[in-house]
Amino acid sequence: MSVDINDLTATEQAVLLVLMAESRPVSNPELARLGPELRAPNRAKLNRLKLIDSTKVGRGLVHELTDEGWRACQEVIGAPPPPRSSGQGKAFYAVLAGLRRYFERENLAPGDVFLPAEDDQAVPTGDVDGRVRSAYGRLATRPGGWVGLVRLRAELADVSRHELDTTLERMYSQDGVSLIPEENQKVLTSADREASVEIGGQYRHLIAIEA
Repeated sequence: MSVDINDLTATEQAVLLVLMAESRPVSNPELARLGPELRAPNRAKLNRLKLIDSTKVGRGLVHELTDEGWRACQEVIGAPPPPRSSGQGKAFYAVLAGLRRYFERENLAPGDVFLPAEDDQAVPTGDVDGRVRSAYGRLATRPGGWVGLVRLRAELADVSRHELDTTLERMYSQDGVSLIPEENQKVLTSADREASVEIGGQYRHLIAIEA
C-alpha cells in the first residue's frame, strides 16, 4: 500500500524518522526522549497504514518500522517541511534535503546508512539462537510442542525482524528444530501471516524444538 506522506502530520513523520535513525524496536518512553511522544491516535494511524509494527512487551509497547515505513521515510527525506513547521523544523528538513541529494548521488537507500548502534544493548548474533530456545521453552506446553511465531516474536520484541528471521532460517537446518506452515490456512490471522518467516519458498508460522 502506497502512502502519501502529505497525509502524515509533522509528529507522525518525526516518529518515523526517529525509528529510521534508531533502526531497532523503540519503546514509548524512548520515543518521547528521542523525539515526539507517540500518542494512541497517531500510533493507531501508523499501524493502520502499516508503517510501523507495535508489539506489547510487559506493560508497554515497542515500535519498529515496517518495509512500507522505510519507504515512507525515503519519501520524507527531501520533502518540504509540513505546514506550520517552526524555524527549527524547517532547518531540519533542509538538512534532510541535503541528505537526499547525497543518497541520490551515491545510489543509497536509508537502510544502507541508518543502522542499529553497536553498543552494550546490541544482541550478539550467537545469543539470539539461545534466546529463541529460551523463549520457546517459556511458551511451549511441552518439549516439541508447536508455538506460533506471532507469540515468539512478541516474546523477543527487542530483537530486530531481520536478525530473528536470519536466526530462524539458520536454526531450521539444526537437528530437533522444525518450522512449518499452518496446515489450516483459514485459521491464520493477519498477525500470524505478518509474523511468518519464508524458508524454502514457503511461509512458516509454527516452530517446535525437541528437548
